[in-house]
Amino acid sequence: MLIDDILRLKEKRNAVILAHNYQPGEIQDIADLLGDSLELSRAAAREEADVIVFCGVDFMAETAAILSPEKNVIMPESGAGCPMAQMISAERLKEFKKDYPNAAVVCYVNSPAEVKAESDICCTSANGVEVVNSLSEDQVIFVPDRNLGHYVSRHTDKDVILWDGYCYVHDRYTLEDVQKERAAHPHAELLVHPECRPEVVDEADFVYSTAGIARHAKESKMKEFIIGTEVGMNYRLKKENPDKEFYPLSEGAVCVDMKKTTLEKLHRSLETLEPRVVVPKDIADRARGAIERMLAV
Repeated sequence: MLIDDILRLKEKRNAVILAHNYQPGEIQDIADLLGDSLELSRAAAREEADVIVFCGVDFMAETAAILSPEKNVIMPESGAGCPMAQMISAERLKEFKKDYPNAAVVCYVNSPAEVKAESDICCTSANGVEVVNSLSEDQVIFVPDRNLGHYVSRHTDKDVILWDGYCYVHDRYTLEDVQKERAAHPHAELLVHPECRPEVVDEADFVYSTAGIARHAKESKMKEFIIGTEVGMNYRLKKENPDKEFYPLSEGAVCVDMKKTTLEKLHRSLETLEPRVVVPKDIADRARGAIERMLAV
């Protein structure tokens, strides 16, 4: 009944539901598009619906609002934030840039809109290496994720200066986790996200964004996989590949904020068109340039 009401309201509002791969299973099931930050950014930019319902965390909904200022962007759970995004601010970045006047600023999309506005270009975990290598500058400030920045630095000749931020979910993985799961599942491939610590990345068979993990799992002839990213990803993987087995690198890899969205909140947001996500025009205009430069790459 609740799902039927959501679908009815979605049609009435001419709405589209975008959901990140880490969302709860019931939210993934009802989404029109399920994806990673890059896929959802692209979808928001080209979406023709009147209302974009973003099931994720705040910076993702902000990105959608920046790319589609004429749309009504709503987020069912306004309290869903990103702790890593909160590890940086526009003021701190402006101070930091003074020490590196010739450096380009590459901003991971997991950051507030005002930080994007102070950056030259954005990137996601799927295209970070490509974005950094597209720049003419020899020196790059990479914010806010030190682990993704470190991964990118291994695949470029540029001098990459890292901000000291991190994703608490991915940063918790340890070599002990890898050894434990490898021993338990000796025939499984280890796929990890580049937000993991360098020593965990070193042990992986493949390093991908969540979209890359989904693609690899579908195309691989292997039947078992250890997944080093937020546990919500395993729901999608199993649904798309019922004949394969997926083991979490750690059962504790849970993003609390990603799990705040519920069907009840989604229903209420479609009914009321609240909470609406609005980015001040001066910030949005500057941030849009950094995001669009990323999408052009």
